[in-house]
Amino acid sequence: MAPRGSLHFKRISTTLTVFLVLLNILNTGRCEEQVPLILWTSEGMALPSQSPPTVGHIIGQQQLASYLEKALNMGPRNVVLFLQDKMSIEDFTLYGGAFGNKQDSVFPNLEGALMSSSSALMLPAVSWPASNAVIGQLQDQLVTSPLYMDPETLSQLRLNSSSPALLVFRLPYSTGADLISAKEILSNNDEVIAQVLNIMKTQSVPYTAIYTALWPSREAASLLIEAGLGGRRVLLQARGGNKERDRERQHRIKEKARIYSPVVFKEGENTCIVLWSKSLSVSILRSGRWEDHDLTPATFGEGVSPKLHGSSCDKTKAKLALNYENVLGHRNFKLIFTMSQRHYKVSSRRWFTLNTVELEYDGTKATFNGSQTIYAPVEYSYRCESVTSFRWPLLVPRSSKDPANQWRVSFENFQIQGFNVTGSEFSYASDCAGFFSPGIWMGLMTSLLMVLVLTYGLHMIMQLHTMDRFDDPKGPAISVPQTE
Repeated sequence: MAPRGSLHFKRISTTLTVFLVLLNILNTGRCEEQVPLILWTSEGMALPSQSPPTVGHIIGQQQLASYLEKALNMGPRNVVLFLQDKMSIEDFTLYGGAFGNKQDSVFPNLEGALMSSSSALMLPAVSWPASNAVIGQLQDQLVTSPLYMDPETLSQLRLNSSSPALLVFRLPYSTGADLISAKEILSNNDEVIAQVLNIMKTQSVPYTAIYTALWPSREAASLLIEAGLGGRRVLLQARGGNKERDRERQHRIKEKARIYSPVVFKEGENTCIVLWSKSLSVSILRSGRWEDHDLTPATFGEGVSPKLHGSSCDKTKAKLALNYENVLGHRNFKLIFTMSQRHYKVSSRRWFTLNTVELEYDGTKATFNGSQTIYAPVEYSYRCESVTSFRWPLLVPRSSKDPANQWRVSFENFQIQGFNVTGSEFSYASDCAGFFSPGIWMGLMTSLLMVLVLTYGLHMIMQLHTMDRFDDPKGPAISVPQTE
């Protein structure tokens, strides 16, 4: 008999393991696009009940925002977010003692927290774009900026139940094939969860805890399972189920491959600047630690309209200003890209350069210079897989005394165009990676070495001469005088 639902609000009277086994049955072969999300409150606080969706439903961004909004409207607004790098339902079934070996479970503290909570929200299938945007959704609903912390810094922080707080604890995950290593890491993450919850309990502040991840951890394995068992599952389904399964699969593929629209700035009816990036993030150095903030959810995505006041463009200069609020403790924050174009006689063509990337906050401006490394023909757009100021930097502080030395910026899959934009689409991209990459050079040098060795061998073979005299076994032996 199939389980009756994959999402429910109720008092947890059974163990977490049994619940997760049921979730795994519902999501076999589909976890490559989903991550679980578990939400619970401190003792004595209850969550409002909500009707569960249909079995197998995948939670998207809008529906996740609706669930979080209802939970935070009635529950505590001090949110503790445990954000793991990767996680899938299989992590609980593999390491959670799902088959009776409770002594082998690596989640005793998490299970204890759920057992002691008066109510909990469990979402076994959240699309990874939605889980990536959970910080931005919580930030919008709480109207506060996230604080990236660890248990040591939390013990020094004094929380107030009357003012909301968003505390983010990043948890690692093993990306290798070593199962023992992954088990140890998950066990350590469970200990971190226990430390944080104990500190929150000592402060006597009600809280809402969330445990989720950015990406699924079982993508490759689940793809193999689906590829190997797909045909068998088709035979077991009823007539008409194939079409429904195909529609679900197409929907999941489109959701996974969905790319949000770029930021577009228009001057009148004409598009001037187009910007896209998979990830925009900034970091500031405080008390010897780097505090990170992800600007992506407030810049890109469905229904997101970033504020662009302060932007401008003309035939020779372009300026794109992205305006944010409550970024790393700064109420007003701007990320500004300034570009210019000019004619170069050496190449007999016009080029545009990304002159500076500026961070403007509370009357202070931090400036990174990019004109020496970020440029492209004016008819093209500029694209680079990674544009950072700290790891193989393409952006450098303008001077040694500039406030930019206390900041880091990081853009992944970055693409920008400030001139000759047609419609709202990028022109042909000029990539920052040259044609002759290190791998290509290594291949060329290896091939050249092999050609030289082959040439030398052929030359030595050609120097061999056939003997001009041969010994006849039936005749007398050949006598070769020593004088010859």
